[in-house]
Amino acid sequence: MSGSLRPHIARMAGYVPGEQPQGGGFIKLNTNENPYPPSPRVRRAILKAAAGDGLRLYPRPFADDFVAAAARLYRIPRQMILAGNGSDELLAMLFRAVLNPGDTVAYPSPTYTLYDTLAAVAEARVAPITYGRDFELPFDDLARASAPLTIVCNPNAPSGTQIPTATLARLARLLQPRLLVVDEAYVDFAGHNALALVRSCENVAVLRSLSKSFSLAGMRLGLCFARPPVIEGLLKVKDSYNLSKVAQAAGAAALEDAAWAMRNVDRVRATRRATEAALRAIGFEVRTSSANFVLARLPGVDLSGVVAALRRRGILVRYFATPLLFDAIRITIGKPAAMKALLKELKPLVAKMTARTGNGAA
Repeated sequence: MSGSLRPHIARMAGYVPGEQPQGGGFIKLNTNENPYPPSPRVRRAILKAAAGDGLRLYPRPFADDFVAAAARLYRIPRQMILAGNGSDELLAMLFRAVLNPGDTVAYPSPTYTLYDTLAAVAEARVAPITYGRDFELPFDDLARASAPLTIVCNPNAPSGTQIPTATLARLARLLQPRLLVVDEAYVDFAGHNALALVRSCENVAVLRSLSKSFSLAGMRLGLCFARPPVIEGLLKVKDSYNLSKVAQAAGAAALEDAAWAMRNVDRVRATRRATEAALRAIGFEVRTSSANFVLARLPGVDLSGVVAALRRRGILVRYFATPLLFDAIRITIGKPAAMKALLKELKPLVAKMTARTGNGAA
């Protein structure tokens, strides 16, 4: 059957999401879901949307109520907002709308690996730009690439580090008129955001997700904020009815009760701070995170065995088998009890590993 596919599709590797185990029994700290439930208003909105003719008729093609709720919450005009089936779909729209085959897309790695998949689908060339171990933005390399599409995941995944908005504004000015996309999937867990740039910069798009802070990973809801010409271009390449009526209702209800989500965010932040301190105490190098996960590193030690051992004990974390990340694990922040269970299992594993490698961590 591969002979029926476009040759580069047949050759490319697809995106590999984090493990989604079937059934219970696992403490799931590998895919950055929020451990707390969404607002009760969301469930009520879903039931209302599904009642009567709600499922028989097509949804509104532009997710009007969801977009209107976003406009009110973020104080951005509706014509500068586009709703997507998760920010993943919005990223796919941007690749389709901006890039011709052979064009360059620029983003520093390691970062969200879906970008690689979307670039391969678009037959785009990825500029070879990498983060150092400190995850400071390789500003000059991104500016020199002069790519039609530049993406900065901020806070970055998997590092959890955040770039100052002033730095992104300076990059946008240098890239103009080329598009800079700031992927803010995790930004509600951080101390600042770049949403103001869509007002001051014609070539900036900011993406948001409701999967993390709003606890709606199962609903697949995202938002793109940009100047009207960018939004109008993306509308031309979006699917006709990309968000179900149920999803639109859930998204609007969640945004209308943003205070609920922010209370959950505060709980996650508190657990994150405690987890960072506890990981450092058992020997990990942990940079302060601005997301709902932490990247814990044992410099020079391959942690694939630790990840496998945790899985046997019923705990899932994320491992990336790359030269820059082989000695690190990404840990989603769960409820305090889940983090306590993780640390209980992790401490002896790390002690055994470091004793064997002789790097002195305890």
